[in-house]
Parts: sequence; structure tokens; C-alpha cells
Amino acid sequence: MKKILVLGCTGSIGTSTLNIVRSMPEDFSICGLTAHNNEKSLNFLSNEFSCDSVLTSKDGIEAIEALIQKTNPDIVVNGIAGAAGLLPSKITIECGKKLALANKETVVMAWPLIKELAFNKDVEIIPVDSEHSAIFSLINQVGRKNIKNVIITASGGPFRTLSRDELEKVTVEQALQHPTWNMGAKITIDSATMVNKAFEMIEAYHLFDLKLNQITTIIHPESIIHSMVEFNDYSIFAQMGVSDMRIPIQFALNYPHHINNNVTKALDFEKLSSLHFNKMDEERFSVIKIAREVIEKGKFYPVVFNASNEKLVQMFLNKEITIDQIVTSIEQEINRTEELYGHLTYNLENILKVDELVKNNIK
Repeated sequence: MKKILVLGCTGSIGTSTLNIVRSMPEDFSICGLTAHNNEKSLNFLSNEFSCDSVLTSKDGIEAIEALIQKTNPDIVVNGIAGAAGLLPSKITIECGKKLALANKETVVMAWPLIKELAFNKDVEIIPVDSEHSAIFSLINQVGRKNIKNVIITASGGPFRTLSRDELEKVTVEQALQHPTWNMGAKITIDSATMVNKAFEMIEAYHLFDLKLNQITTIIHPESIIHSMVEFNDYSIFAQMGVSDMRIPIQFALNYPHHINNNVTKALDFEKLSSLHFNKMDEERFSVIKIAREVIEKGKFYPVVFNASNEKLVQMFLNKEITIDQIVTSIEQEINRTEELYGHLTYNLENILKVDELVKNNIK
């Protein structure tokens, strides 16, 4: 039986992870739980899973290391949203524990440092994001050799057909209604602005050691194909499935095995009338071009990209700005990166410093 520690147990990823554990009590047990500040839910889950090793954010980041050492998990699921998930990923790796990584910011903000640390500690990192889980699974089945391209699909979000004028009038409530996925608030807004897909390009670039020209994005509204890998002979392998995060989470927990799934439904091809694909319009979704710039320039550019988006999404959720202002404001912050942060040495301390400065600068 595998012991699992869930970081961010009350969020979307954490909730899905616990659903899997409930369905497979002979395979998994919960040895530790953390939550941001939802103590009521945390206490309920602690009782349900007979787990007395729990933390909230007020216990401090240092407490996570003690929790890992106390519980000795076989795998740690990092489902924390935002930059707050970076240090827990680092601590997990330093403790030598396998990491099921759903926290995008760990890769976007600090992958060169995280990659080196994981190599030195001989720690395996399993991507949980549906797109990267798909690529990871495909590469493990057919091999990395002779890969020509990786094709990342995007639903396009709920507003892919709206004009710029119409986009200005989108409400928070409308933006939180994703057409195919059930996710947390931040990632749902990121999907609507296509920032989520920009982050996934950065993640794919790092996680699979790709060149920038090997990464393609395409609009696929049905969200049935999660990613594709094209080989030099132009054959393409696609990973397909229903839009349910419990599938990639279960794969991460059972890696390298695809075992019986008791919590999700199968894809029914008889009910699947058609699949649609459209070219990514990079004039409309300019954040995709921003992602390429960020990848090429590296260092603090991804940090500024992430920090500015994180702050601006919160401002939109608070109804302080319109949704179309998110990407335009991100671009403004990125254009100041070299001037404001180019003199800094790229290390974890300065990554966290830049993250804080960017968020404080945006009003």
C-alpha cells in the first residue's frame, strides 16, 4: 500500500486525489494533508482518512519538511495553486520523495533549479497536468527518440469566439464557467485568457527538453485529445480520454502502470459525433507569443510572467479590472523585466524576491 501526502487537499487537485484514494482503499492510504486556511474541511478529511498529520499555511513553510519526515510518504501530490507551491516542491525533493506535480509554477518559475535538485537527489517528478501527463505517458510508451513535435491542445475556453469589445463585458461569473473542465477559480480564468496554455508551453519546453520550434498549440474545443506527439516519419500518437483530472492523477499515483479506473467513465466513441481543430490565432491570443518570448529569454522573464498573471487574475476575481486587461498588463510587466530585474543573480532567493516585487508593483 502506498502512503500519500497531499499538499493542497481542499483544492481541485487535492479533492480529485482524495476521490481516487477513496475508490482504492487497498492500494492507497493518506498519511498527511495540508490546506491553505480551510481548517473545517481539513479537520473533516483528517477524521475521514484517520490522518492526524495535518497543516495549514499558518504553520509556516518549515513545517512541511517536518511533516514529510514524520509521515515518510511514498509519493507527495503537490496540488497547491500559485507561486506558493514552489517551496513545497523544493522541500519534497530535498527530502528525497517522489513528486506528483500539479503546481505549474514550480516548472514555470524555477525549473533549472528544480531540475538540478531532482537530479542530485535522484527524485522522480511525475507531471499531473492533463496535457503533460499525456505527453509523459506517450513518450514513456514509444520513446523519446525521433520526436518531431509535441502538439498541445487547448479548449479555447468559453470566450474563444468573442470580439474584443465583447470580451470587455465578460463577468467573473461567466469566466468561471468552463465549457469542458471542472477546475479551481484561478486555472479556470487562466484557461479563459489562454495564459494556462502559455504556461503549458513553458512546462513542455522544460519537462521534455524540447526546442521551442517543437511545441505547437491547437484549439480543440471538445478537450478529448489532451496532447499529441508527432515523430519524424509524421506518424502521430494521441492521448484521448474524458475531461477528468482524476485520470492523470491516478496515473501519477500508479506510474508506470495504467490500472483499473473506478472513479471516471470511459470515452464513448458511439456518442462522440465529431472532433474539431482550429489554428491557434496568436493575434487574438497574444499570450502565446508572450510565452515564446519568455522561453527564449529565460531567467526572470517566466517569474514576472507568472507573478503578474497571478496578481491580475486575483484583481479580476475581485472585480477590479476586466478580463481583457489581464494579458495587456502582463505584457507591460514583461517589457520591464530586464530594466528592473536584469541585474539580479538567478537563484531561488531572487526568484521569490522578484515574485513579491512584481505583485506589489501592480496596483
